[in-house]
Amino acid sequence: MSADDVFINCPFDDEYAPSFQALIFAVYACGFRPRSAREIDDGGQTRIEKIQAIIEESRYGIHDLSRTELDPVHRLPRFNMPLELGLFLGARRYGGSSQKSKRVLILDVEQYRYQRFISDLAGMDIHQHAGDPFLAMREARDWLANVSRRALPSASKLVGLYRAFLADLPKLAAVLQFQPDRIPYVDLERIIVEWLLGAEADQG
Repeated sequence: MSADDVFINCPFDDEYAPSFQALIFAVYACGFRPRSAREIDDGGQTRIEKIQAIIEESRYGIHDLSRTELDPVHRLPRFNMPLELGLFLGARRYGGSSQKSKRVLILDVEQYRYQRFISDLAGMDIHQHAGDPFLAMREARDWLANVSRRALPSASKLVGLYRAFLADLPKLAAVLQFQPDRIPYVDLERIIVEWLLGAEADQG
């Protein structure tokens, strides 16, 4: 299990995309490696197998439970995020000694809303982001600093970096002939890492 890997369990819809991108950026900017089911395209693995493997390899997990609304087509809620949180908590509870060192951040739009749809989480510290990508970044940064005890960039510096990245993103996407809001996951990771390396070199 890697002490640098951070499993991000969140919705993958268009509405949540800005927050997902902000979390990916924040994790990289803090010196960690984000992990997501989107990173692997292996037809020989089922989705749940991919997720189980990533969970096993990740010490940290960021789990956003903000999607509880009914699907407009099927009129059913989405259970993927609670399921993956359960897998992560189960790995920590029943896994070997390294798995027991896992740490979890649970996000939602409201801090105590979970009591109405997943009351078994009572007693856990739920962090509120109010649907704001920048607040989600701050929560993730402060949590990573707390659980890892590493010296990380301040939340304000992180937000400033991300605003600068967003300003550059249309140009970076155009070079690769992507739309800024339609960049494939692996390409987005590469763009973020290269941008951060460039920003670090400029500051050095």
